[in-house]
Amino acid sequence: MICLCRVITNVKGASLVNKRTWTEGIPSPGSTEMIPLLVWGRKYFHTPGVLWRSKKPIKLKGRSPSSQQWLSRQVNDPYVKQAQIENYRARSAFKLLEIDARFRLLRPGHVVVDCGAAPGSWSQVAVEKVNALGTDPNKPKGKVVSVDLQYFEAVEGAILLTESDFTHPATQSKILSILNGQLINAVLSDMAPNATGVRVMDHENIVRLCRSTLNFAQDVLREDGHFLGKLWDGHEMARLKEEIARVFRSVKVVRPDASRKESSEIFLLGKGFKRYLIHNVGGIPKTG
Repeated sequence: MICLCRVITNVKGASLVNKRTWTEGIPSPGSTEMIPLLVWGRKYFHTPGVLWRSKKPIKLKGRSPSSQQWLSRQVNDPYVKQAQIENYRARSAFKLLEIDARFRLLRPGHVVVDCGAAPGSWSQVAVEKVNALGTDPNKPKGKVVSVDLQYFEAVEGAILLTESDFTHPATQSKILSILNGQLINAVLSDMAPNATGVRVMDHENIVRLCRSTLNFAQDVLREDGHFLGKLWDGHEMARLKEEIARVFRSVKVVRPDASRKESSEIFLLGKGFKRYLIHNVGGIPKTG
């Protein structure tokens, strides 16, 4: 891990209770600038407080060319900066925010399983959208279950299963135990394997992860529930899209604006799960 800045845990005049409205204590343009605290698997490790860097530029000398390129990109990425301002743990929060704004996936009272949740940015969004903390007492309170192979810091309002392999039956049994028979509204997957650099192999590996999430979703989704899974574009995408189309009323290939231009990342979105087809309930159930 490479420490890039220091932590100021108490900023005078800055209230983190309403993280979207406080402005006092934020550095003005040209003075200091917030940047990621840690390089950790090329994601952001969460720590309380505000992250700052000094006026001195980050020293890139001595680092590998790929490290220099990545660090420079992070410092200049507007989504990285906005994530820090809004206290999201990673820029990926804006991918889910955009997809939800376009397709209306998450609503107050919804039950959501977030697969590949580390470092927690999607779970943060889900907690807000489903009212998992009961912030709005006039709306139903939802539930978010977050799963990842890595350890990550607790997300307030979410139930975490860290250091847990989602593809392992024991982990899925734990999720079912937490749900206690409750059907869910959305299964989200931002899971990705460690890249090998071999495009075909990486694509096939991420397809396996996405398919495992899809299979789980068919067991736990309620009628008209939704599935969102990440892929790297490749030859298996069309087949997986067909599998989703068989059990959902619509399927779309989505590429959020927040995805990096050089990335082959896409998301497959299945809307309107046809549970009655999978579980033989004897006809199209009433929804609403």
